[in-house]
Amino acid sequence: MDLLFIPEIRLFLQILLAGFLGALVGIEREYIGKEAGMRTFALTSIGACVFTILSRHGFLEIGGSVDPSRIAAGIVVGIGFLGAGVIVLRHSHLEGLTTASAIWSTGALGMAVGCGYYYLALITTLLMIIILAGMREVKIGNKEDEK
Repeated sequence: MDLLFIPEIRLFLQILLAGFLGALVGIEREYIGKEAGMRTFALTSIGACVFTILSRHGFLEIGGSVDPSRIAAGIVVGIGFLGAGVIVLRHSHLEGLTTASAIWSTGALGMAVGCGYYYLALITTLLMIIILAGMREVKIGNKEDEK
């Protein structure tokens, strides 16, 4: 008997994968000293995954005319609200935009895992880490020259 055919085990593994991928992204943010770190990103991904699973399976069993995309839209808006909380203006300089974008994208990771798109979630995680860690020092132009 294949363990992945047992719904409870498959759901547990999906939630575990979502948390792991979110934590991987959060490690980079925590490493460079951002407030939103591994736990924030893992929880964001897990929450999005669980909401997605519920929208796909939980409410469809109730019957009637249930639109699972409404919950997905709520996830996008809710995580956008969470990300907006990390954006601050200090001395005429915006901070937290990259972290906010990463939180929002991590919600998408959780949704991908919740829908069963594991390769999409893995590739997106890899790309996010490359962008966050590998492109940190890449600057195009000089902001001081614009003044």
